[in-house]
Amino acid sequence: KLAVLAARFGSAAAFAPSQQGRASTSINSLNGWVPDESAFAWGLPGSLAPVGNFDPLGLSTGVDLGTMKKWREAEAQHGRVAMLAAIGMLVTEEPIEYHPLFEAYNKDIGPAIRHLDEVRAVSPFFFEILVLIIGGLELNRALKGFVAPEGDFGFQELNEDYYPGDVGFDPLGLKPSDPEEFATLATKELQNGRLAMLGAAGMIAQELTNGEEIFVNLGIAQDRFDPSTLPVQF
Repeated sequence: KLAVLAARFGSAAAFAPSQQGRASTSINSLNGWVPDESAFAWGLPGSLAPVGNFDPLGLSTGVDLGTMKKWREAEAQHGRVAMLAAIGMLVTEEPIEYHPLFEAYNKDIGPAIRHLDEVRAVSPFFFEILVLIIGGLELNRALKGFVAPEGDFGFQELNEDYYPGDVGFDPLGLKPSDPEEFATLATKELQNGRLAMLGAAGMIAQELTNGEEIFVNLGIAQDRFDPSTLPVQF
């Protein structure tokens, strides 16, 4: 659940449309997208009616291509983490309480924001393993998408031939080969990721405020949680 904290950050300027405009750069097509300086957010997919080109603060105005790609990369990755976090919070709490690390039928381990306390007590080396896994995933992303830190390079500069968010992970082969279908799928992922970022942030805030599980707070599930059973008290 440490990854849930990452869901708080999402760039409003990266809420971009599915337009694919004229090429104004020498960069070749990436998954059917040709960067267009005259289009909103360089023509990256990502908008749906009725919101459209949503950027109320004007953060995308005059932004260069490299910066826009970094913002979209950040938004896509944070959205994916938030989608996993939102599902994880709902599934591991009352009334479902499915948790691969605990025997939830023996006791209610409470809101998801406190589950890491239990993890540390039951499996002390879990965090070290988690760091290695996350580090491996981030290393793969860095090697695929980011310019190597040598010579003349910018901080967190993406490769010219890298499409933001396309890290090559597609074990089920769901990535469309058709550009329009890819833009549609990318838009769906971004929209769901944006909703998940807001949702996860809201659920975390609610649990921090009253310490109740999501469905318990809604009055749908029974409250069986005893805070005194947690290994860490505060």
